[in-house]
Amino acid sequence: MEKVPMTPQGHQRLEEELKHRKSVERLEIIKAIAEAREHGDLSENAEYHAARERQSFCEGRIAELEDVLSRSEVINIKSLAGSVVKFGATVHLVDENTDEETTYQVVGPIEADINSGRISTTSPIGRALIGKAVGESVEVIVPGGTKSYEILSVNFA
Repeated sequence: MEKVPMTPQGHQRLEEELKHRKSVERLEIIKAIAEAREHGDLSENAEYHAARERQSFCEGRIAELEDVLSRSEVINIKSLAGSVVKFGATVHLVDENTDEETTYQVVGPIEADINSGRISTTSPIGRALIGKAVGESVEVIVPGGTKSYEILSVNFA
């Protein structure tokens, strides 16, 4: 089984989601199915079919979360240091063409969320940054072409 690298915060978020799905959503879905059954003929009952579909999705997500959590390898970022980008690093970059500055945290694929500034180690920019040091330039092939970034800082806070 392949280990899934994860930050303590990411692990906690997944555990909270799993707990919520098991203790809250399951009960809501069971209640919705029971109410829909009371409406009679199940073959033409859209509420029943929607609730069953929601149940299927929820149970699939629970299984996925349990699998990921069982294979997770929580990495304490605060114990890491240095000026080289690796898992857990918060990297401050500047686009060499537009001078636009950006900050990303390099995390595992499960935790990645570009809107929250967390990029995956398997994403094009994540792969380009891993192993690079402060002051180095990296070229990233993105759907719109090639972008060049300079690494301004690397933090493990």
